[in-house]
Amino acid sequence: MRLLRGLSQRGLAERCTALGRPMTNIALSRTERARRHCDVDDLVAIASALGVSPISLLTTSEAAPRG
Repeated sequence: MRLLRGLSQRGLAERCTALGRPMTNIALSRTERARRHCDVDDLVAIASALGVSPISLLTTSEAAPRG
């Protein structure tokens, strides 16, 4: 979803921080790679920063870009 929006990890982390949920690009990278626990507050902040619903981040699609 982040890539579809044309955002870097740093850009998305900055948006989350601006929304009141401090996040680094390293934390976001680890979350994307399932190397870090994503709590509900993180999920809501990331979804809000991307302009999507949290549920859309929980569902997978075979056509979704990876990387």
